[in-house]
Amino acid sequence: MVNTTSRGRGAGSPARRTMTAAARAAAKRTRRVEHPADGAPSRAEERYSGRTVVIDAPGGWDDPPEPAPDPDQAAESEAVSEERAPVRRSWRRLLTMALCVVLVAGLVALAVLGWQYREGRRAEQARGEALAAARKAAPVVLSYDHRHLDRDFALARTHLTGAFRDEYRRTTTTVVGPTARKYRGVVKATVAAPADGGRPAASVVSAGPDKAVVLLFVNQVTTSTQVTGSRVDLNRVRMTLTRTSEGWKVSAVDAL
Repeated sequence: MVNTTSRGRGAGSPARRTMTAAARAAAKRTRRVEHPADGAPSRAEERYSGRTVVIDAPGGWDDPPEPAPDPDQAAESEAVSEERAPVRRSWRRLLTMALCVVLVAGLVALAVLGWQYREGRRAEQARGEALAAARKAAPVVLSYDHRHLDRDFALARTHLTGAFRDEYRRTTTTVVGPTARKYRGVVKATVAAPADGGRPAASVVSAGPDKAVVLLFVNQVTTSTQVTGSRVDLNRVRMTLTRTSEGWKVSAVDAL
């Protein structure tokens, strides 16, 4: 008689042993996949290593739309611009006015400097012309001879101008002429000069473009029936000259 209990405790049936071995082999494979060796890539990594996967969206990527402008913000910006516009216009007007003022001031200064330069040149030229005219006029105006008074007085008047010319005419007609004829007077005037023949003693006191004052040292030698021999008078004469259309003329004579 066969003992069934002993069979069950032995090695077992071949089918059961086969299933047990297959389970152990599957468990070992699972452990190898979950715990791979250090540095060894898994099969999934080996499958996809060295490959770059690019994922494109259907239809391509589009930039996000720009946000619509805020109406309130746009209105505020426009209001600020409108408020600043008058300020900018005012600054432009001020700048334009300032530039115009500077330009006008520069032109005025240039005109003044030009006028001063021109007047200075004219004054310097007047000094020389007036001094020469005074030296020439003094001997003629301050001299006369009773033998030809009309000729001497007429010649003297050619060097005179203005009110002084009329005054000279009256004085020579009413006073000087009659006295010279009565006493047979002769007066000869010369502008003093150094003994060595230097320049006559005359200098310009002041001069402008149309008027000058000249100081002269004049020697007058007088002979008449009233004096014995001749008398010499050493005079200082201040002569004022004025520019006319005919040149520099004597407009005043003062004895100092």
